[in-house]
Amino acid sequence: MVKNNDPISKALDLTPMEGEVVPVDNKPKVDPSIENDFKYARENLYNIIERGTDALNGIVDLAQQSQHPRSFEVVADLVRTLSSANKDLLDVQKKMKDLQPEENKNQKVTNNLFVGSTKDLTDLIEGGARKVKQHKDG
Repeated sequence: MVKNNDPISKALDLTPMEGEVVPVDNKPKVDPSIENDFKYARENLYNIIERGTDALNGIVDLAQQSQHPRSFEVVADLVRTLSSANKDLLDVQKKMKDLQPEENKNQKVTNNLFVGSTKDLTDLIEGGARKVKQHKDG
C-alpha cells in the first residue's frame, strides 16, 4: 500500500494515483473530405492569384507603352478580379474554420478562489472538511 503524505489527498479522502499519467487527445476530428476540398480550393486560389499577378505586371507594361485607354481598362478589371480572388481566399479560410467542430474553448481554469480565512483553509486541508460534514450530519 502506498503511504499517503499529501494533506490535500487526505482532506478530500482521495488515494494518489500510481504510475504514469497518459494525456488523452480530445481534439475534435475534421472530416477528411472537407479538409481535402479546402486544400484544393486554397491551392486553386493561390494559382489564380499568382498567375493573375504575373499577367497584371505584363499588362501594366503594355498599357504604359501604348497609352491606350482600353489597356488601362483591362488593368483595372484585372486588379478588381485579383482583389476578389484574395477576398475569396480569406472567405475559404473562414468557412473552413466555421466547419471545424468547436474545440474546448474557455474551459481552462486560470484562477481558483477560496473565500474564507486562513484558518478555514488550514482546517479544510487538515481534515476539517470531514469534521464540518460530521458536525452537520450529527
